[in-house]
Amino acid sequence: MMDCKKALVEANGDFEAAVDYLRKKGAKVAASRQDRDSNEGVIIAKATADAKSGIVVEVNCETDFVAKNADFIAFAEKIAEVALANKPASLDDLKSLEVDGKKIADALIEQTGVIGEKIDVSKYETISAEKVVAYIHGNYRLGVLVGLSADAAGADEAGKDVAMQIAAMNPVAIDKDGVDAHTIERELEIAKEQIRAEGKPEEMVEKIAAGKLNKFYKESTLLNQEFVKDSSKNIAQFLDSVSKGLTVTAFKRVQLGA
Repeated sequence: MMDCKKALVEANGDFEAAVDYLRKKGAKVAASRQDRDSNEGVIIAKATADAKSGIVVEVNCETDFVAKNADFIAFAEKIAEVALANKPASLDDLKSLEVDGKKIADALIEQTGVIGEKIDVSKYETISAEKVVAYIHGNYRLGVLVGLSADAAGADEAGKDVAMQIAAMNPVAIDKDGVDAHTIERELEIAKEQIRAEGKPEEMVEKIAAGKLNKFYKESTLLNQEFVKDSSKNIAQFLDSVSKGLTVTAFKRVQLGA
């Protein structure tokens, strides 16, 4: 209220000039806060009405107090809706789109001036599939998108179960074929060092390391993980039990500050 009053005084009662004053002030505040950490905020995940695509965005602020504010959450929801409607190719492209009649990049500066904290969009992901399920976990602290191979009976509930699995278990890939070469090399080297430290003969190192790598695939790739709701099945078996041949074709997991 005091900022608005000061703006009107500075603008001699001219409302539009006062708005311009506040926007310029917002830019100055934003510039002064660029070196501040904005590790709090919200994650918004959404799927389109036809469930063929989805987006997840991370909108940041500096404090948990602001992150829980209804107006801040509503602002983040608007950005997510723009992303969902337009599906821009990158985060920079998203910021060039408009929300409430202004570019998102400018709206972020304006919000920084209004709130007094650095406000930004730090992450943006999107997927497309035959069936996309969006899930938000932990009071906007984590968002997941799951792409399934078919829009089969039971796919909505199954997709949510898999999204919760992803949120909890943080898989590195869908299956072992999706694990990058650097990760495989790192896991093998760690395994070999552990085996040698245990005093195992050198001729056994490669074989034991291969076994440890298979254990890594089981624990860290989605389709091979034990289903948290039923440990007698892995995720691949669970999905196949829902609908024959149903599987995951893509997923994105965005965690606040990670």
